[in-house]
Amino acid sequence: MKLNFINNFFYSLSGDGGMLLEIAVFNIQSALLATNAGADRIELCENPADGGTTPSYGTLKTVRQKITIPVFPIIRARGGDFFYTDDEFEVMQKDVLLCKQLGFEGVVIGLLNKDASVDIERTKRFVDLAYPLEVTFHRAFDRTKDAFKSLEDIIDCGCQRILTSGQVPNAFDRKELIKKLNDQADDRIIIMPGSGIRSNNIKMLADFTGVNELHSSARKNVDSEMEFINMDMNEGLQNISVDENEIRKMKAALS
Repeated sequence: MKLNFINNFFYSLSGDGGMLLEIAVFNIQSALLATNAGADRIELCENPADGGTTPSYGTLKTVRQKITIPVFPIIRARGGDFFYTDDEFEVMQKDVLLCKQLGFEGVVIGLLNKDASVDIERTKRFVDLAYPLEVTFHRAFDRTKDAFKSLEDIIDCGCQRILTSGQVPNAFDRKELIKKLNDQADDRIIIMPGSGIRSNNIKMLADFTGVNELHSSARKNVDSEMEFINMDMNEGLQNISVDENEIRKMKAALS
């Protein structure tokens, strides 16, 4: 079944040659900076050291009040693997409902079975629970044992897109697989490459794979503004933010 035309039009066209740039952020300040720099959509997370977990209520509420572009919070109870207990699944269900109540445009999920296949039953439950929000299946996909079967399973679950690095750390290094996935998807789901994407490779990756949506964290470390730091604590106190100039350069590359 082909993607709904209205959803495809709204989320895949940004006015810059049909390319959409999603930026992953890990705090409110980064979300604001990414928006001002021209991001088309935000993936909202916390805890970058864990690969991203569900943002706090305060972060969700503040972002929703201050940012008008589409925002997709990640729904992930903890770091580590993507096989969740019943209690963790219960927590994530409540987080989906909260995001729905707060008026977000979508959520980002990823659930696997112990054998590294897609947890079809729970993923379908998330999709049904989130409706009419869009659902992105995140890079848990890159931990599956069969990318092509997993693609079909996620399509059957009703998700709107898959975020993938091609099952390696850097998406550009596995652009051939991403192209094959996009070809197999055949407009039934959006394939969105992410990880290691910057202005120096984003256009080449888009052209090679044929995708219309791309994902980057545009991450940079920011030094603390504290006037005094206790050096005996052996802490750098750097904060993770986004590089506004890099976001602008990626947008320009896609134009």
